[in-house]
Amino acid sequence: MRKLSVPISEENIRELTVGEPVSLSGVIATGRDAAHKYIIENFVKTNGHPPQAELNVYSELLKVLTDGVIYHCGPVVQKTNGAWSFVAAGPTTSIREEPYQADVMKHFRLRAVIGKGGMGAKTLEGCQEVGAVYLHAIGGAASLIAQSVKEVLAVYKMEFGVPEAFWIIRVEDFPAVVTMDSHGNSLHKQILEQSSAKLAELIR
Repeated sequence: MRKLSVPISEENIRELTVGEPVSLSGVIATGRDAAHKYIIENFVKTNGHPPQAELNVYSELLKVLTDGVIYHCGPVVQKTNGAWSFVAAGPTTSIREEPYQADVMKHFRLRAVIGKGGMGAKTLEGCQEVGAVYLHAIGGAASLIAQSVKEVLAVYKMEFGVPEAFWIIRVEDFPAVVTMDSHGNSLHKQILEQSSAKLAELIR
């Protein structure tokens, strides 16, 4: 298993190939539908000149996402003595972010996207251009994955709701598998093509 520390260099990312298991350690951010749409509207479309009210969030996200990782996750959280912690941290379905993901990757120079189910051609092209990978996390293992989340450092845009907010977390040995790499390879695409061919065979 390849151990990666966040922030991650482009060189390290381009060494990865599909099917390779990795473990991540460092500071990453969660982000789902509302978060991605917010990034596009406030940061990407403004070419990095967000509205005054969003400057602080932009500054903080730049620190975390540059050469960093975004996790498609809607966590279950609890607050004890004023401190947040993750109770469950399973991946959410990534394809919903397909309209946004490549642009978000390019804007922040993201090195990895974590989720489940894979993503499409636009994101795969973004991975090649930026030097990034898609990491598939284990669906149905939300409580187990939460054990990798050692600390909640901050939360932004809580007005989106707990699942949709940006949670800035420190992880240790977060397990995942490379299923889309920076060389244009996608296990999701391969499996779909193989399955479609097999189905066509069976119904002939």
